[in-house]
Amino acid sequence: MPPTDTTPDTPTPEEVPGISVQKGDGPGPSAVLPRGGAPGIRFEKVVKRFGANVVLRELDFTVAPGERVTLIGPSGSGKTTILRLLMTLEKLDEGLIWIGDDTLWHMDKGGKRVPANQRHLHEMRKQVGMVFQQFNLFPNMNVLRNLTEGPVRALGVPKDEAVERARGLLDMVGLADKIDAHPSQLSGGQQQRVAIARALAMEPRVLLLDEVTSALDPELVVGVQDLLRDIARGSDLTMLCVTHEMGFAKDISDRVLMFDEGQIVEEGPPDRIFGEPSEQRTRDFLQAVLAS
Repeated sequence: MPPTDTTPDTPTPEEVPGISVQKGDGPGPSAVLPRGGAPGIRFEKVVKRFGANVVLRELDFTVAPGERVTLIGPSGSGKTTILRLLMTLEKLDEGLIWIGDDTLWHMDKGGKRVPANQRHLHEMRKQVGMVFQQFNLFPNMNVLRNLTEGPVRALGVPKDEAVERARGLLDMVGLADKIDAHPSQLSGGQQQRVAIARALAMEPRVLLLDEVTSALDPELVVGVQDLLRDIARGSDLTMLCVTHEMGFAKDISDRVLMFDEGQIVEEGPPDRIFGEPSEQRTRDFLQAVLAS
């Protein structure tokens, strides 16, 4: 959810309905949420402006159902704006955005496509989860309530079921013992793990990751990246990631898109993009990032 939205024994992930467990390379067990038939994403001639500045220029791209795609490129190239449009945190100016078979910012009414009303946007938001750069946990709520507030209030999940699932997710991210803690009592890495668990608690079919390790101390980055690798490898969530961590992008992605000035410069499998990019702009960007 966007930041402005909103028993003595802890069950293991095996005991939580809808969660399967896979041992990964990260710290502890990794539980994932299988979501059959996860929808894809499609941008058609999307334009986004901020005043006179055109951030996205008739952008066309598709993320297939269950595909993991990473966006790379210089700051200001439009990557995070794409995620914010999908979260309805920014409004579309022109074009169409599809999530599965439904348009996000438009709806059908009387056989015509019209701008979406709030009810349509609310229903579409339920399919999308996002992990933000700055964690964005609710500071006045403990960890358990951070995970249960959205499912109970937005999805109508019974409280007992939301609590049970939250316990399983906290076990997955290695924070079962922090269930009663408040965000201020957690390290940055722990807060980001809670944020990942909170996004998954909403049972999204699309997961967006926005520079999720850039606010962390270097020694905390690896653990969070390992957790996300386990989720990516073990689930069929459609994932769209923005990152400046090129090693992470290579590991987590089925496909990488290089952005510059609101357009796709180059796209392809990570081995080719990072090993033999065909465009000079991509080569220059990677050289600059890897040298920094």
